[in-house]
Amino acid sequence: MSTTSINSFSTPILFLIFNRKDVTQRVFDQIKKAKPKYLYVAADGPRPENDADQINCAETREIVNQIDWDCELKTLFRENNLGCGPAVVSAIDWFFKNIEQGIVLEDDCYPDLSFFDYCEELLEKYRYTGNVKFIGGNNFQNGNLRGEGSYYFSRYPTSWGWASWRRSWELFNHDITEAEQNIAAGKLDSIFNSKQEKKHWQKSLKMASQDTKGIWDFHFYYALWKSNGYCITPNKNLVINLGFFDGGTHYFLKDSTKTNPRCEEISTPLLHPKDIAINKEADKYTFNHFYSHSLQRAIRIVRENDLLSILRYFKHKLQ
Repeated sequence: MSTTSINSFSTPILFLIFNRKDVTQRVFDQIKKAKPKYLYVAADGPRPENDADQINCAETREIVNQIDWDCELKTLFRENNLGCGPAVVSAIDWFFKNIEQGIVLEDDCYPDLSFFDYCEELLEKYRYTGNVKFIGGNNFQNGNLRGEGSYYFSRYPTSWGWASWRRSWELFNHDITEAEQNIAAGKLDSIFNSKQEKKHWQKSLKMASQDTKGIWDFHFYYALWKSNGYCITPNKNLVINLGFFDGGTHYFLKDSTKTNPRCEEISTPLLHPKDIAINKEADKYTFNHFYSHSLQRAIRIVRENDLLSILRYFKHKLQ
């Protein structure tokens, strides 16, 4: 049973916000239930070309004034807009310079309350286990249980609500121009389960290396893979993304693997797996259903979206 609604929560939380007051309020309401002793809030600045940002950013930042529990609040409110890549990276840099381990939530990542206890327990358990580098809150296995524990080990970090240690974030480098060549040379072959998966990430990381403004998560993927990092994935989905169709920076099509998971509760104390070993079957499923551009996934997306939405998606991608 979760105790976060009663007792103050000691693990630091970084809350990343911008200009969406409504979704930010919903996520903050969950943080408020946890009553963290240490809350870090980072906000990107308003975009100069967007007149509404001045008001929306200001109103969103005012949400932190609702703190009514014993809490040490630190803020990093940017006057200028950095973009969703650099703003997130600099905020996480700031967070981990101040703390050794903690939780990261973006404004549209809505967690079940049990997510906080789940993260806290695992941060402590694996604090000194060097190859365990990331704790995710998402499960995209469509009900397939992996192993007998409350969670399993994966190569894939999931960044819609996560926790980690300073030692892991220190591996991050925004310059990943070497990734394409290293993958081609076979240096990450132990990470991938198929030639298709290897080819996909070679192309995806090449594109990410050329994007200086909009992407940061694939850079973190590469840092973890390069260091042979293990990522924890819960056997229940603990965080849902509210931002797919609610004014997010990125435009998404309906994709049931991503957009349909429910927010579930996980029981604590957790049941830990007997061995620290990658569940390759789960990772194959994650790649095939979440990342790949396979015909199977394309058919599913076409079936789940109308023509106008598909045309709007590709128009957005080409901008």
